[in-house]
Amino acid sequence: MEITIRDGGPDDIPVILGMLDSCVEWLVGQGRPGQWGTQPLSRSPRTVESVARYIEEGRVFVAEADGVPAATLTITDTPGAYLAHLPPPGEPERYIHWLASDRRFKGHGIGSALLAHAAEETRRAGVALLRVDCYAGDDRRLVAYYEANGFAPTETYSAGANGDWPGQVPAMRVLPWTSGRR
Repeated sequence: MEITIRDGGPDDIPVILGMLDSCVEWLVGQGRPGQWGTQPLSRSPRTVESVARYIEEGRVFVAEADGVPAATLTITDTPGAYLAHLPPPGEPERYIHWLASDRRFKGHGIGSALLAHAAEETRRAGVALLRVDCYAGDDRRLVAYYEANGFAPTETYSAGANGDWPGQVPAMRVLPWTSGRR
């Protein structure tokens, strides 16, 4: 299987939403609805707006397996307002949003290839820090996935209407950082 990574854009929103829906279906099938619930995310106007906003604010990448869109992520310069309660990192950063894959391609290393690509794009921009937030509930499998891809867990937080959604912010250092670098 040949994996290629291309720049994406607004025309990819339906494909990205389809990947998110595939993830929800897979998580529910695994008995793990705590991360993204039980309903397709494409039905949530808030999710659709979030995907579009981050594409507009940053860069979206789509990984293709033999020419078929298989996974995606978007990187921006900030985590977004929903994490404003966390202390800022004190240095420039790149932040990953909406990493998702079409679960038909699970186990082929496509998500890992996208994370490596995001790290390289961060490095090329002269930025030393790459972060992401993720669900840290259940068995912390998602946190472990990021750790297996070179991230180290940092801050934890709680989200959701009742504060019952456990979150973690994994981070990866891609360059030595000095206060003089921009």
